[in-house]
Amino acid sequence: MKSLHRTIRRLAFTVAVTIGTASVAQAADVTRLTVYRSDNAGLYASQGNGDVDAGYAVVHEQRLLPLTAGVHDVTLGNLPTLIDPEALALGFPGGAAKVVSQRLMLAQGADAALAGLSGHHVEVLGANGGPLANGTLVRAGDGLLVRDDSGNTTLIRHYAAVRSRDTTFPTGASLSLRVDAGRTGEQQAVLSYPTAGLGWRAAYVATLLPGTACRMQFESRASIANRSGRDWRNIRLTLIAGAPNFAKASAPRPMMAMARGAEASPLPQQAAIGDYRSYRLPTAIDLPDGSISQVPLYTDRRMTCQQTALFETGNAWQPPQPMLSENFNQHAGGAIISTLTLRAFDSLPAGYLRVLTEDRQGTPQFIGEGRIDDTPKGSDATITLGTAFDLRAQRTRTRFHVDKAGRTLDEAFRIELSNAGDSPRTVTVREHPNRWRQWTLVSSSSKPTRQTTDTLEFRVTVPANGKSRLDYAVRYHWTTDQPSR
Repeated sequence: MKSLHRTIRRLAFTVAVTIGTASVAQAADVTRLTVYRSDNAGLYASQGNGDVDAGYAVVHEQRLLPLTAGVHDVTLGNLPTLIDPEALALGFPGGAAKVVSQRLMLAQGADAALAGLSGHHVEVLGANGGPLANGTLVRAGDGLLVRDDSGNTTLIRHYAAVRSRDTTFPTGASLSLRVDAGRTGEQQAVLSYPTAGLGWRAAYVATLLPGTACRMQFESRASIANRSGRDWRNIRLTLIAGAPNFAKASAPRPMMAMARGAEASPLPQQAAIGDYRSYRLPTAIDLPDGSISQVPLYTDRRMTCQQTALFETGNAWQPPQPMLSENFNQHAGGAIISTLTLRAFDSLPAGYLRVLTEDRQGTPQFIGEGRIDDTPKGSDATITLGTAFDLRAQRTRTRFHVDKAGRTLDEAFRIELSNAGDSPRTVTVREHPNRWRQWTLVSSSSKPTRQTTDTLEFRVTVPANGKSRLDYAVRYHWTTDQPSR
């Protein structure tokens, strides 16, 4: 029977919204919300219900509390379900009252939605629709504790619905306060706390423009996820780009955002904050619970870029001693990777870049996506688009000789490139001579376009429906105090 009543509560839970008594703790000013970057996939998933214990945000809100002179209890509802209780702080700037103690009542299970009604006037209804109790909701958990206007308190365990007189239905946790007030009347309180369930990341779209040169139409937006268990209405929002350290393991970790009071949404105001970047939105917005909102970061613009067909062998790793084994670094070849590089016109926060290109009918088609890390102004950002369909490479070692007495090693390679496409392609061949840090390029069939202590790079043109070949040789050398293996 208890299970049946619990099922009835979940299925029949309703909120009748009527004009009536306001919340015990009403908002006195616009809420200010600072949201930190998060890449947690659960925050941005298009499917899935409920709160997400990821992301991090700091909330600063002002509330008007109706106080009575002396020591008494007050309840603030409509708090996020994933709040950090150890970092919550409430104060009275005017000094008219002080907090004696505070207790955060966490929202749990099927009764999580009711926790936000603590301190509100409610009417509890039975299965036949008749009233069971009418008054202030003191507690929601294993039953409802309701205090009527005469001061009598009733515990109700079996009910069908709860009706609220508020114009909006609060959700989440609630804060119980014991307050010592110097006088009776409404007093302004400032409430600050961090919470999980909120995060943001950059969302970039690059549409490649027609022509032989690499040019793109570049769009940049901020995707803001709210899975906190609470709606945020008419808030002032600041986004933080960067990666602050969170010491506690338990720390709180698309619809378009609707800007208020402006026909066109101005761009965020960017500024430095410590070692990070902040983006403050100039107009208030709404962040409904369970939504992914987007706001522009920068104006759309046309940019130059560099698209590369890359065949790369090895990496910049350097061994602790010369590597003389004949089987070392025997990559045979295979696919050629298509990459895209752009230069940051301003500080670009970390996020994901989707790349489109128009087909013969002029329809933009998706050709790849990659992550961009935090990129300072003037720096390059490179993503991998995918595997080039018509290009292949084959790498063969053509010479290997070790002279232990002379402390040298000679090695040569041939890279054969093929192009099955109808137009010529230029392939960047990137080799990493990493048997030892001391080496010399002895010969090459093409002049390298880039040469560093750990990299050799060549640009090779491959004709349409044809092949090209690159040969090169290097010599490693070491001293007697550098043992080899």
